[in-house]
Amino acid sequence: MARRKDQDGRRAQLGEAAQRALVSRGLEGLRLRDVAEEAGVTPAAVLYYYEDLDALMYETFQQAMERFCGAREAAVEGVEDAAERLRICIESGVASGPDDRLVRMLFEFWPRSLRDPKAAALDSVLMERQAAVYYGVLILGQAQGTFTLTDPPRMLAASFVALEDGYQMEILAGRRTRAEVIGAVRSFASAVTGHRLG
Repeated sequence: MARRKDQDGRRAQLGEAAQRALVSRGLEGLRLRDVAEEAGVTPAAVLYYYEDLDALMYETFQQAMERFCGAREAAVEGVEDAAERLRICIESGVASGPDDRLVRMLFEFWPRSLRDPKAAALDSVLMERQAAVYYGVLILGQAQGTFTLTDPPRMLAASFVALEDGYQMEILAGRRTRAEVIGAVRSFASAVTGHRLG
């Protein structure tokens, strides 16, 4: 059992190193040596735990996706009021700033989905999980009589995620602040739900 714990600990350490290397160097220029140096080990030591750099990066992306989506899902869980739930949903999905490591990691991985079916499948899961949170909020708001939706809830849920994604790049590039983006997404929410968020 101790060996399993050691292996899990080493994989976690390599995952953290991969995240740091990915954020500082970008995915396309990333080398196995970069991750090994970040972890303070040899490239051979990384390959003891992962078949290759791609396998490590897929696992790193999946873990980042799980943290991002899991935190967002947990943030709205148990909130009864649809308007408050929508406010929380918006705030929990917007990057804190250009140095938001988790959001940056997700965006670093995205270009790979244009040519890699495995990456595209993971990116689809990321989008669907976020849209599902919005969909649940919109349906709840309709049922409570708080929202009067301008379009079908599934379409609006996808639009919220697409809008966020576009604005996230602006935050990561340092062109917009978190507050500006939250304001813009809230404005969209007010327009499509008929309810002004405070």
